[in-house]
Amino acid sequence: MQAFEYVNPEFFWLLLLLPILVVWYIWQRKRQTAALRISSLKGFKTPKNWLARLRPVLFVIRLLALTAIIVALTRPRNVDESTKIKTTSGIDIVMAIDVSASMLARDLKPNRLEALKLVAARFINARPNDRIGLVEYAGESYTKTPLTSDKGIVLSSLKSIKYNTIIEGGTAIGMGLATAVNRLKDSRAKSKVIILLTDGVNNSGAIDPKIASELAVEFGIKVYTIGLGTNGMAVSPIGILPNGKFQYGNMPVQIDEELLQEIAKTTGGEYFRAVSTTRLSEIYEQINKLEKTEIEEFKFKSYDEKFRPLVLLALALLAIELLLKYTVFKSFV
Repeated sequence: MQAFEYVNPEFFWLLLLLPILVVWYIWQRKRQTAALRISSLKGFKTPKNWLARLRPVLFVIRLLALTAIIVALTRPRNVDESTKIKTTSGIDIVMAIDVSASMLARDLKPNRLEALKLVAARFINARPNDRIGLVEYAGESYTKTPLTSDKGIVLSSLKSIKYNTIIEGGTAIGMGLATAVNRLKDSRAKSKVIILLTDGVNNSGAIDPKIASELAVEFGIKVYTIGLGTNGMAVSPIGILPNGKFQYGNMPVQIDEELLQEIAKTTGGEYFRAVSTTRLSEIYEQINKLEKTEIEEFKFKSYDEKFRPLVLLALALLAIELLLKYTVFKSFV
């Protein structure tokens, strides 16, 4: 990026001297010009002398030289600035997302899963310097995307997440957490974080959530837990119609908040409750602020000084003035 600047702009005040010098020159010239008064010029030849009239050119040249010197004193220059950013302390983040059938509940619009994907995408875009991975879990869990700094891959994988019958039904919080821990345990990042989101209770899976929490602590992983869903009742899938579509009805919202709070506390994270899309967005923004990536910025500046040509111009003008003064205008000085 290029910019133009004056290092010493205060010298521009000296330009105020120029009008004073002009007035002084006019006053002095009138005083120094001799006048002879006679009754008539008849009998005298009075040829026009253009050199006498052009003598003020010497003063103009001197003013121009002075102006160039004043501008040179301000040190005009071009500044070319380049920036190099170095990430000094990256963060590895795995987002463990519940994809059980209850995530299709419509208390968040259009449903919990789609609302989550929208908010999570904004969170991913806000972490350009970190590696992010995705884990899906329901009754079992698997890695959707390993840790990567390619946000395009992560966002594409996030967009493709949907409820399916391939994963065993249920909510295996322990399995989801353990899979996320497994993705981070060999990470060399200075900070390792799991964002675990669920809208239910742990009712399946071979790994106890408390054991998975202890594994996270052992590998220095912090877990932020989010309980998703409104308080009371929510319009949720209660069955499958003959055409294969879900039948919806009011179902009580059951979230094991005590377990999620314990996981967060054990690992040094925090627990959040999201009862709306707006609140979910606020939670991700809060996590984004809590987990800051240290970035070191180096700025390199190169300067192209412009005062030298002005000094040379001033010297050239003064030389021209002296040359004219002692040659062409010699008889008038």
